[in-house]
Amino acid sequence: MWKAALVLLLALGQPLWAQDDAPAAAITPRDCSLECIRQGGPGCEYCRITRTDLKRALGFNSIKVFGSCIPWPCFKFLGEEDPKICQHYVQAPNDVKVEFVNELNPKSDTIVVSWKPSYYGIAFLRGFQVSLQALGGSSVDCQLFLFHRNLSLEASHAQRVYKSDPFPSLSLGSQYAVTVMALPVPEQWERFYKSKIFSTRSCAEKNGLEQCEKDWYPKHVKVQQEGTAITVTFNLAPPKLGIRSYFSLCYANGMKKYTDITPNSSNNQTHHSYQLKDLQEGTNYTCEIAANQVDAVRKTFYVQVLHLQKAPSSSEHSPPLSVTPSLALMLPLGLSAGVILVVSLVALTLRRPRLQIKKFDIKPDFLAIHSDIIKEHLESGTQEEVMPLSKNRPTPPRLLICYSSRDGPAHVNAVMQLGAFIQQHMATQVCLDLWQSLRVAEEGSMAWHCRQIRESDFILVICSQGLNHRLKPPEGDDQDDRADRGLDFGSNAFSSDTAVQLIGEEVGRAKARGQDLSKYMAAIFEYSEETDIPTELRLVSHYMLTSDLQLLFSHLHGVALHRPGHYLKINHISEEGFTKLPAGAALQLAIYEAQLAMMAKWHQSVEGGD
Repeated sequence: MWKAALVLLLALGQPLWAQDDAPAAAITPRDCSLECIRQGGPGCEYCRITRTDLKRALGFNSIKVFGSCIPWPCFKFLGEEDPKICQHYVQAPNDVKVEFVNELNPKSDTIVVSWKPSYYGIAFLRGFQVSLQALGGSSVDCQLFLFHRNLSLEASHAQRVYKSDPFPSLSLGSQYAVTVMALPVPEQWERFYKSKIFSTRSCAEKNGLEQCEKDWYPKHVKVQQEGTAITVTFNLAPPKLGIRSYFSLCYANGMKKYTDITPNSSNNQTHHSYQLKDLQEGTNYTCEIAANQVDAVRKTFYVQVLHLQKAPSSSEHSPPLSVTPSLALMLPLGLSAGVILVVSLVALTLRRPRLQIKKFDIKPDFLAIHSDIIKEHLESGTQEEVMPLSKNRPTPPRLLICYSSRDGPAHVNAVMQLGAFIQQHMATQVCLDLWQSLRVAEEGSMAWHCRQIRESDFILVICSQGLNHRLKPPEGDDQDDRADRGLDFGSNAFSSDTAVQLIGEEVGRAKARGQDLSKYMAAIFEYSEETDIPTELRLVSHYMLTSDLQLLFSHLHGVALHRPGHYLKINHISEEGFTKLPAGAALQLAIYEAQLAMMAKWHQSVEGGD
């Protein structure tokens, strides 16, 4: 009946998308056999491809991390007999959406991805590939869906909604990127996919605040003042969460007042009242209250301490006393002494500024960055402390970043975004050849790198596959032959290789002499492996970015992340907090795009090997 109505609409020339009152149901994948897909049998219009199908078609198991996806799936499944059906251009899908699905597990989320095919090239559309990537992690999942070889969609089908299978067991409160790719994918075509970044629900959003220990906070806070006593009443956490103590922190005019709170649950299991003491009259305080746990969510409230009206004494009703002659004489003398004191202080202030400036030649913006970034919390729940950095270094440390451009522009962009984040939020002066192209052109790339290696406080080498597999000049070539081929000795690829060799030699000499190696560091992004670190840099500290940003900060500034009774919390560069900054979000996106580019490069190499 529905198909007949569709044929009637098309016959009348009325487009399908004009029927807003009766939208078509979303199309979900089916279980089909490979023979049905290849032969174009009925019931194989939109089929899921499983890892079992891949093994049957390829003769071996695919890499588990890629799910049911392989490079060039159209050619592998449909184009062996007739390659022409996989050589057309198909535009990227439209209207990519993420829908949450009910799941019984309270600790994870499940999603389904939906989209609409593009009008352009829809007649040659052979299927879709949907991949899911955890931002900041290595988790990958991929699903492959194919049409049978004889199916050719009409333009009206561009309004149909296609859905993926569920993606289960996603961590709560995490960011993911989903990519929907239209098949086939010609080699010289860039507009074949659409990506969307989304966040899974928090525990409180999915299960309710009363079910989540880490997300719980007092929602109801009431403040009352009776005389000199300030009483605060708040709602307690449910007993099943196991929260037994709380704390309150009030601050105003540079002063802080910390209060430990341990309710007696036998008296009241829903609410508790406590008193704020030693608050100044006529002062407005900003207060926070939270469970006494690590990274607990804080509830902010405000306290206005009112002036107390003192009862009039009997002396206030008596006639005013006359001013005695001695008091009248003392008032002018007191004013004169005050004027002399003020003049003396002004004179001293005008004489000492230059000496003070010479003594403390510290950039104010540098100190402000440190006071905002470095905050130390006592594990016992005492007041926050600001931990200053070493006074031996009045200027930010100077960091040289070396890298290789052989891994493509996406990798270079990730390096540039890393440098921007370190300079903006890690109180470090970054030296990067991308930012000093004129100076590099004037000095020459090799001379510029040598000077920076000599003058920098620290050197960070971003290791990747292109850096580790450095090109070697062919044997038997002389300088004239290389010059005839136009080899560019000033290119980043050559200069970075040479710079890494120089750094490796410096590391080797320092190691042989028993000298400190802390000046040199190696790092890899999440799409690289530790084997990409060159042998000469295995002796120095190496980090995984972005998960080790706090360790990198500790290395640059010589501060300990842990000590007895203390731990260093750096809000801006924590693994879960750095993406809240614009520079951190840009860095995370650049790393994700570089990872996609590396995967595409790997697919091409696999296809070339076949």
